[in-house]
Amino acid sequence: MAKRIIWSVKAKHERRSILEYWFIHNGNKNYSRKLSKQFRETVRYIAKYNYLGRATDEDNVRVTVCGNYLLFYELKPDVLEILSVWDGRQNPKKLRLK
Repeated sequence: MAKRIIWSVKAKHERRSILEYWFIHNGNKNYSRKLSKQFRETVRYIAKYNYLGRATDEDNVRVTVCGNYLLFYELKPDVLEILSVWDGRQNPKKLRLK
């Protein structure tokens, strides 16, 4: 079990952009709050079960599904770092983890 959860600057920005998009699109915060809660629950679950997601081509980087989104994370000895929040409906060629 990872002791600390860290969101990279990139992942924080992507998460914020997703939540802002849904707030503007829907005209209220209800869905954004639901989606934010879903992200938090998934990250807590990953922290508990580190190897829940699939391995990627990058060393120590795994990916798990959270609704329409993919959470990329890196496992370190005492830290779980969320690297990216990716909308699975986008073109995969645009994906950059670091």
